[in-house]
Amino acid sequence: MTLRLSAIVPATDEPPHLERVVAAIHAAVDGPDDVIVVRDAPQPGPAAARNAGAARATGDVLVFVDADVLPRADAFRRITTAFRDEPELAAVFGSYDDSPPEPDVVSGFRNLLHHHVHQESRGEASTFWAGLGAVRRDDFFAVGGFDAERYTTASIEDIELGMRLAGSGARMRLDPELQGTHLKRWTLRTMTRTDLRARGVPWVALLAERKAVPRGLNLGWRHRLSAAASLALVAFAVTGRPKPAGAAVGALVVLNARFYALLLRRRGPVHALAGVGLHALHHLIGAAAVPLGLLEHARERR
Repeated sequence: MTLRLSAIVPATDEPPHLERVVAAIHAAVDGPDDVIVVRDAPQPGPAAARNAGAARATGDVLVFVDADVLPRADAFRRITTAFRDEPELAAVFGSYDDSPPEPDVVSGFRNLLHHHVHQESRGEASTFWAGLGAVRRDDFFAVGGFDAERYTTASIEDIELGMRLAGSGARMRLDPELQGTHLKRWTLRTMTRTDLRARGVPWVALLAERKAVPRGLNLGWRHRLSAAASLALVAFAVTGRPKPAGAAVGALVVLNARFYALLLRRRGPVHALAGVGLHALHHLIGAAAVPLGLLEHARERR
């Protein structure tokens, strides 16, 4: 059976890399049948833009590509193969690659962290990622698409969609070889704001609302132990206990040795060393998101 693919790129905020992204989509092997760039949407936010693109799409499969992600040349061929070979598959999504172009420490850390987490989480999934992810059109509309009323800015709208798809019994898969280059430049400020307000707090609130048990991707056991080690590091450092603080750093390194090895291999020793500190900060932000997310959930219930 021939599958038609529609690529959908949300572009309501005048993204600086849009032309490069669209060119990469058009240049892909066995590329999509149509490319829909959404510059205007009835509501603010990428969720509404993606929904507007889906409504205009003609394909059997909707391929969502963020406006700062360059899909690899084989991305659309991999998507077609996945859906053709697995007729029961509802969605497939991929990963950033390990070659982010921004040279600074924070951008390298943040983009390679996403790559590492997705590379370590291959196989059946209970969530979705819209940076480079595809959903069968019928399954997408059966669950109502992205929740544009709830998510009016870039947030966890793709995770929430994935939870509804999983709840409907749909099969989803993370293919770590389905990759794209992330062009975004991160700063310490944007990383902190994104990890806390745009992702951490709403994710905890969503889990509390759904009474869901967190698992997979960056909610797995290694992530939780790393958060505990990061909290211990701060507690011991503040109370002037250098040896236990050093042990906490050691635990963080052991738990995440493969990630730090990736940083060392791709960025060198300075980035790898800085990555340990940034990773501890990342986990501390995640820990702070738990009480704040529960408060947000309580507020939403009221």
